[in-house]
Amino acid sequence: MALGPRCGAIRACRRVLERAFSLRKAHSIKDMENTLQLVRNIIPPLSSTKHKGQDGRIGVVGGCQEYTGAPYFAAISALKVLRGPMDSDDSHGSVLRLSQALGNVTVVQKGERDILSNGQQVLVCSQEGSSRRCGGQGDLLSGSLGVLVHWALLAGPQKTNGSSPLLVAAFGACSLTRQCNHQAFQKHGRSTTTSDMIAEVGAAFSKLFET
Repeated sequence: MALGPRCGAIRACRRVLERAFSLRKAHSIKDMENTLQLVRNIIPPLSSTKHKGQDGRIGVVGGCQEYTGAPYFAAISALKVLRGPMDSDDSHGSVLRLSQALGNVTVVQKGERDILSNGQQVLVCSQEGSSRRCGGQGDLLSGSLGVLVHWALLAGPQKTNGSSPLLVAAFGACSLTRQCNHQAFQKHGRSTTTSDMIAEVGAAFSKLFET
């Protein structure tokens, strides 16, 4: 069936509109990508050379006794976007001297590598973790350290081959914390929190100590 001139004009107009829409859409996508690149430019890279909080600290004030949801979600969102990188590393000698100055207590210095000393011996834990250093990892470390210290003292020196039970326990706790961090980061990336790490304790413990 032959189309009248009016139908042909309508089709031509539709093609012009579709082409204009496609061009606007392409420009919009390009503009959005350019803006996203600007956002990428301002995001500090994950690094093991900065101290915790160096790229920002967030304080959220709000809510009331009956409702705390909004401030919580605001705070947890900020926490998941921010990241607290590892503490600056220090020399073995300074950790050794610090332990000696404190009466040969066992010192654990967290950092790019964890350095441990009892004033006589120095151990370095370089178990793979991640550049994501979220608040609360020290609490996980402290809790696991308490259990491992108890087990190490209970086992006696024969089980630690003459090494300091406290150093052995500290090395185990550092390794476990780092393994939890590594496993959680593989799943959650930059948004990893200590709660995600705690969920990995069982699997990490089994991988490190029961295989």
